[in-house]
Amino acid sequence: MAEVTPRVEMPRPTIEERAAADRGGWAMLGLALALILLAAVAVLVGVAAGGGAAVAAGVVVGSLLGLAGLVVAAGLTPVAPNEARVLQLLGRYYGTVRTDGLRWVNPLTERSRVSTRIRNHETGHAKVNDLDGNPIEISAVVVWQVADTARAVFEVDDFVEFVAFQTEAAVRHIAGSFPYDAHDRTSLRDNADEITAQLSEELALRVASAGVDIIESRITRLAYAPEIAHAMLRRQQAGAVVAARQRIVEGAVGMVQLALERLDEENVVALDEERKAAMVSNLLVVLCADRDAQPVVNTGSLYQ
Repeated sequence: MAEVTPRVEMPRPTIEERAAADRGGWAMLGLALALILLAAVAVLVGVAAGGGAAVAAGVVVGSLLGLAGLVVAAGLTPVAPNEARVLQLLGRYYGTVRTDGLRWVNPLTERSRVSTRIRNHETGHAKVNDLDGNPIEISAVVVWQVADTARAVFEVDDFVEFVAFQTEAAVRHIAGSFPYDAHDRTSLRDNADEITAQLSEELALRVASAGVDIIESRITRLAYAPEIAHAMLRRQQAGAVVAARQRIVEGAVGMVQLALERLDEENVVALDEERKAAMVSNLLVVLCADRDAQPVVNTGSLYQ
């Protein structure tokens, strides 16, 4: 099989995913509620004590406790299954939270939601020229998943759009690197498994900088363009007829050879060269014809 080495030169990633410092969120939720409750109690105690100083002290203490409770609550982050949160602190990558459930992180961080679920992307019907210059229509479906959330967020603008464009480019490149149909070399129609393997390999190289893994890719549509489809169908039919005739002739020659050898071995009849030639001719006509043979009764001999 002739392989096409993918010549894809993508920039080297400058960032990798790392785990962020996080902890269970339920305990921190309890702490936030306790601080807010203590803030209310402090205000009420100051008011109940009477006097301007007591009220002021109660309000100040209550405000500080309430502010602390709100700060703690601001760090609570729910994470759904098969989802990650990418954290930024003052513009720098802080880490990724992948543990699902209620988590608590630094309240000052900015949190971006990134889905790590398996996704499908199907390309549109692309019209390209194959290796022989024939216009064909091709489309493919790609199964992919985000593997590195940091690269997906920071290496490209929109990783979903990036995967879509790179898939289109890879499909067009693969379609132009092989003929649609060929008997003596790798073709798009006859070597689907090898073609899709190379498509997956090229796609993996193209989207690696975006932190995406290619799980599988498959060609879903492959056909000649409408303007040449009829002519190519006739060519395929003609090729099939020629191949069938070749097989028939090979089989007929073998059967004739076997018949002559059996007749000679068992001494059924003695045939000279002229009679052998006539017998071979008749047998080949019967075996190779596309119609049933019509029997003819010969009342004479071969020489009359």
